[in-house]
Amino acid sequence: MGQHDAAFNPLTYTVWYEYAAGVNAGLNQALDQLLKVKPRLSDADLRELYQMHVADVDPQAMHRIGGELQRVMATMAAAAARTGDDAGEFGAQLETLVTDLQAVNDKLLSPSFSQAVAGTARMRSSVQSLETEVKGSQSEIERLHKELTRVRDESLVDALTQVLNRKGFDQKLADMLERAPQTGHSHSLIMLDIDHFKQVNDTHGHVMGDRVLQAVGEVLKNCVPPGSDVSVARYGGEEFVLMLPDSQPQEAFMLAELARTRTQALKIRDRRTQSVVLTVTVSGGVAQMQPGDDAQSLIARADAALYQSKQTGRDRVTCA
Repeated sequence: MGQHDAAFNPLTYTVWYEYAAGVNAGLNQALDQLLKVKPRLSDADLRELYQMHVADVDPQAMHRIGGELQRVMATMAAAAARTGDDAGEFGAQLETLVTDLQAVNDKLLSPSFSQAVAGTARMRSSVQSLETEVKGSQSEIERLHKELTRVRDESLVDALTQVLNRKGFDQKLADMLERAPQTGHSHSLIMLDIDHFKQVNDTHGHVMGDRVLQAVGEVLKNCVPPGSDVSVARYGGEEFVLMLPDSQPQEAFMLAELARTRTQALKIRDRRTQSVVLTVTVSGGVAQMQPGDDAQSLIARADAALYQSKQTGRDRVTCA
């Protein structure tokens, strides 16, 4: 930070922290490119980097605005089409009137009739041009709307493991807890932690650690039945979460056990020799939603069950 002109404040600290920690690939790429052409960064540079790559966008608000714009443009397109049809009908009526009057007496026609016919034709042409432009704008808004949806979805996914990130987990959990489960069912939370993950990084390096995280994320995704409402998220570090909305009491434990046994069978191989480098196990904690539970209390009970699994030997699942 001392090599640049930008002031030392919370905004610049945030930008440089994310850059140094390597947690924001888009920021790192943009900052590296900027440094090639501008060795000393100003307050304006850091502020722009913050706005573009760090500051949170409200995806729900942007999605709503995009939908409203689509509706406005659709209304305009429909109005333009109706106006064009009306202009065409009126023009046809004028042309019929001119033809009828000519049949009676050409002298009865004044120049104003011809001007009216020509004016109507021009108006119809203008309205048709407007309709084309509005439809083009509507298509562009639809494209932007789809792009916004894609970006919004990507912002909720962990880039390394391709499961939900912490922000995506928070949103999914809030959505789940807002819905009341049906009688005899409950919302459940499974927390899983990779055993001895620090040793993996210390012994084999962080690249291998990333491969382990990716492999476990893939295993957990494959444990979820097709069409299921179960969501998988990376809670942080080497910890993962599965959310089971509206499930029966035994379902969460069975899914946690499935995830544990499939992870236990996982073998990480050397890509050059195909020899097995290491195996992985996970410990799990399961909690079911109780009356009066909120997100914090449900997570706390699942985390306590996970801690118990760790304390009693690892590679096991405990229910709260």
